[in-house]
Amino acid sequence: MPKNSPSIDMTPMVDLAFLLVTFFMLISQFRAEEAAVIDIPSSVSDLKIPEKDLLMILVDKQDRVFFNLTGKEERVKVLEKIGEKYKVVFNAEQKKEFSNMASFGVPVKQLPAYLDAGSTDRKKLAEQSKGIPIDSLNCEICDWIYFSRKTAPKFRVAIKGDQVTSYPVVRKVMNYLQDDNIGKVNKFNLITNMETGPSN
Repeated sequence: MPKNSPSIDMTPMVDLAFLLVTFFMLISQFRAEEAAVIDIPSSVSDLKIPEKDLLMILVDKQDRVFFNLTGKEERVKVLEKIGEKYKVVFNAEQKKEFSNMASFGVPVKQLPAYLDAGSTDRKKLAEQSKGIPIDSLNCEICDWIYFSRKTAPKFRVAIKGDQVTSYPVVRKVMNYLQDDNIGKVNKFNLITNMETGPSN
């Protein structure tokens, strides 16, 4: 009997590959770029911070303070409350942009222009900004924390500081978190890189 090499029809396999690629393209969500690059210190903690239900305060190497809150609906509600307090009006497009972006570090009065700017202009504005004010007379970070805690009281609170950030700035943020007028947050996390702990 003459031997014939078997033939395999690859059409169904190619169709399946394209279906999988299309599926992953449709369901994937791209993470927004952070406003500041933060080189976090290392620790041996094995506790992982969740990617949702999180209120995060970031402090970069220039001691500028940034803020981030996960959850689109919660972000918009907090923005509306901040706008009411500081008498700043945000339109629907700005609210949508704010709900999709990551951390930010500009004063409330500059936030509308920051939201209207394109990605390259937004980077320039972030670099020129001194961060969210944390002075005792003008503590905008206190208002962001307060309204976020009122809107989402069960969200976990975390501080993400650069390894060369000066300690007094981080300590000031911690003091604000523990203030009775803001929400009395006694339990919060410090975000670090995980590294292997000492072996027994």
